[in-house]
Amino acid sequence: MNPEIKTKLLRYYDRSVAECASSILENIPVVPGCTLLDTGCSNGVFTLRWAEAAQARRVMGIEIFETVAAEARERGIEIVSSDLNGPFDVADESIDVVTANQVIEHLYNTDGFLREILRVLRPGGVLVLSTNNLASWHNVAALVVGAQPFPADVSTNPDIGKLVRVIGDDTGGWASFTHLRVFSHRALKEMMAAHGFIIERIQGIGYYPLPSRVAARVAAADPRHAAYLTLRCRKPVRASEREAERVITKAT
Repeated sequence: MNPEIKTKLLRYYDRSVAECASSILENIPVVPGCTLLDTGCSNGVFTLRWAEAAQARRVMGIEIFETVAAEARERGIEIVSSDLNGPFDVADESIDVVTANQVIEHLYNTDGFLREILRVLRPGGVLVLSTNNLASWHNVAALVVGAQPFPADVSTNPDIGKLVRVIGDDTGGWASFTHLRVFSHRALKEMMAAHGFIIERIQGIGYYPLPSRVAARVAAADPRHAAYLTLRCRKPVRASEREAERVITKAT
C-alpha cells in the first residue's frame, strides 16, 4: 500500500477510536458511589476516565491479557480474569455501570456476554457499549465491489479480502484482534431487546470518509449508516418494564 494512503487510513482509525471512547464518556450516567465494571479494560486508561465521569467508588475491569492487566492494577483497578464470552467471576447484581468499548465484535458468544452483563447489573443498572457498524456506507461500498466489509474478518490476518491492506502478511499475530460478530444498527437494537435490556439511545459515531465535524452531524442524523455505534441501555427494574419495552419495539 502507498505509505501516504496507509498513514491517512491509520489516522482515520485513531480518530475513530478516540471518538468512540468520547461517546462512551458522554453516555456514562452519574451515579455517585457506584461500582463500574469495564469489560476488556486493557491498561485501564479509559476505564478511569469513565469511572471518574460516573463518580464511581469501586472500579473493576475484566482483562485476560496479563501484561495490560498488570498496568490496570497499578492504576488501582480491581481486575477480574474472566473470558468475556462468559461466565464472569463477578457477583450477581453487584454492578451499577458496565462499559464495553470495541469488545463485543471480538467475541464468539455474544449471547453469553450479554447474559452475563444482565446478570451482574443491579436492577436499573446501565450498559454503555460501542462497536463497529456493519451497515456503514464504506462497508456497503466494499460489498458492492465484491470485497469483504472492513470490520468483518475471515482470518487472523484482517487484511484478507479487504479493499486496502493495512496489516501486511501477518496470519497469526493478530488473532486476538479478529472480529467475529459484527452488528448492524438493527441487529444491535434487536439483540439488546432480546436479552431484556431497555434501550435508551443508539448514537452514530463517524461517517467515512467525511471529515470529523461534518461526519458528526451526518452520523447524528443517520446513525444506521455511521461507521460505529454507541448504545446506552439499562436493566429493567421490574419484569413489567421489560414487557413494555418489547411491546414498544414490536410496534416500531
